[in-house]
Amino acid sequence: MDARLEDRAAIADLMTSWMHRDLGEWDQLRELFHPDATVEITWFEGSAGDFIDGSQRMGASDLRTKHLITSPAITFNGDRALVQTNAMIVAENTALDLGCNAHNRFWDRVEKRDGVWRIARRESSYDMSCFTFLGRVQEVDQETVRRYPREYAALAYLLERSGFHISREFPTRGSQLEADMKAAGTAWLNEYDD
Repeated sequence: MDARLEDRAAIADLMTSWMHRDLGEWDQLRELFHPDATVEITWFEGSAGDFIDGSQRMGASDLRTKHLITSPAITFNGDRALVQTNAMIVAENTALDLGCNAHNRFWDRVEKRDGVWRIARRESSYDMSCFTFLGRVQEVDQETVRRYPREYAALAYLLERSGFHISREFPTRGSQLEADMKAAGTAWLNEYDD
């Protein structure tokens, strides 16, 4: 029997509870993070609290998102865990008549504090993305699309057109940025001492 079964179940529930973001359930979303948690994804870098505030602004805009989350792969060291979770981001902006699908992997540093597993740091690596057209096929600005890595170009374009700025390049599958993110996470995990 897996001695970590309860911990695995708690972390899997933590990952799938990301649906609170899609549903605009902000208080429940806050419960997923430790108070000092940070988030680094395409349109946001900073504290988890500021990320939730930004997500509320996004929820009030014409941009809508939904995350389809799989079961996580978890590596433990004491009360720390590295968690990698496949996700698909479905997004649409009805005012633009444009949407996208993007496949990513959340890369989370998760800690058990006071008996509760919560996210300490959320990052993401992007695998692929494509446009969807809601009512009519339309032209997209190819020059703008090509500013972003192919793996998340459609998502970045839709975010930018919806008013959510992309400030830098983010990890993609097999990239040096992904290798650096994983190495930093592994170092964090290995520095844990009971």
